[in-house]
Amino acid sequence: MKPKLGPELTSLLEVHAHPFVMIDANYQIVGANQAYCDNYGIAREQVVGQRCHEVSHRSAVPCHQNGEDCPHQAVFSSGNAHEVIHTHFDRHHRPEYARIKGYPIFDQVGVRYLGEAVLPIASPDELDCDEMRMVGSSPAFLHCVEMLSMTAQSEASVLLLGESGVGKELAAQYLHKRSSRRDKPFVAINCAAITETMFEDELFGHERGAFTGCIGRKQGLFEMADGGTLFLDEAGEIPLTMQAKLLRVLETGEFRRMGGTETLQADVRIIAATNRNLLEMAESGFYRLDLYYRIAGIDLRLPSLRERRSDIPALAETMLKRITRAGVPRCKLTDDAVAKLMQYDFPGNVRELRNILLKAVAISHHSIISAEQIVLGSAAAQPRPAMVEAVTVSELPQANSDLHQVVSGVPIAELEAKYIADLLRIHHGHRRNVADILGMSERTLYRKLKLYGLS
Repeated sequence: MKPKLGPELTSLLEVHAHPFVMIDANYQIVGANQAYCDNYGIAREQVVGQRCHEVSHRSAVPCHQNGEDCPHQAVFSSGNAHEVIHTHFDRHHRPEYARIKGYPIFDQVGVRYLGEAVLPIASPDELDCDEMRMVGSSPAFLHCVEMLSMTAQSEASVLLLGESGVGKELAAQYLHKRSSRRDKPFVAINCAAITETMFEDELFGHERGAFTGCIGRKQGLFEMADGGTLFLDEAGEIPLTMQAKLLRVLETGEFRRMGGTETLQADVRIIAATNRNLLEMAESGFYRLDLYYRIAGIDLRLPSLRERRSDIPALAETMLKRITRAGVPRCKLTDDAVAKLMQYDFPGNVRELRNILLKAVAISHHSIISAEQIVLGSAAAQPRPAMVEAVTVSELPQANSDLHQVVSGVPIAELEAKYIADLLRIHHGHRRNVADILGMSERTLYRKLKLYGLS
């Protein structure tokens, strides 16, 4: 027999614009509004009598038995309101992230029910981009997604903080796609990959004849991002000489192309990202404090992978699908391979996990990746030739003659150039991955590419 809710409480259901449901002490749904039924694709007469976890989680057991923070358990044990972020499944059985607000409701005879409001945050499709997606269900990840979702509605500039490899560009793309500027351009620049002499040209463009060899007009990134979002990755690498010019543009929206006299305007929202402490840099005189406060209207810290270790299996599975989708047989991780990944701290975070899986796919047998194919730590990088293991050109004196020092009859510069070229080939030209393996910034790598004539 289905539980029946009294008319006094039934009238409360449709007061809520968001999905709202009332649940008894046995996890049975006793009433739900139309928004709840529409969200999960179940008729009102069918949803009453079902258990809440069967509808929202597609699970046969309550969420606390799966290790989640359960609002039902909290409200019925303490009698107090309780909020959590959960992964629910919509009417198409697709996961979605939602904030759950649960609080006690009593009928006329004192029977307690759980009133549960469901406020959707985002669907995983919104966390997708061309090369990767944000994946996870850990508390740290879900809190991060909620903060990003709320921040996206603002027009304030955003500074994304976090270790290298945590997915700051993915977060920036998510902020753009959830903002009112979603139909306008999203333009990204890696500040560490642009030489100091080219920085102004990249941001503001130039007019014909602005410098020797300049034969035409070029739009800068500010102009290209007009109405949309400009993402300044590695914002801690912006040259000090450019910071004052950048600050003026951010404050006024006005700029001139190099060699031009016309004042142009651009309406751009700035999202910046860094793994450096900009306030410490400002105290040391390497970063303008006024620029920091201009780009850090809202600052958000993205969690490291070791802070959301429970997301590693799902994240690895998603990465493997992306890695193997281009005609490569689908690979599967064995239980011991997953266990090995779960025990590792990933100093390079999500980017390091991807590199580890790339190598594992390459050396796996019969599309099965076991623990033996999971190469962790420094061993995950392509081994350097033994003769240059302990020295690179960046560690040598800067005199030109020193570049011709030799090891076993071969100039060190030549060996390093070959090693960098091999890494670029292995990683399909992704300079950020190569810089991480070499333990240097992208700007340093860029200088080496110029030095050795590598593309």
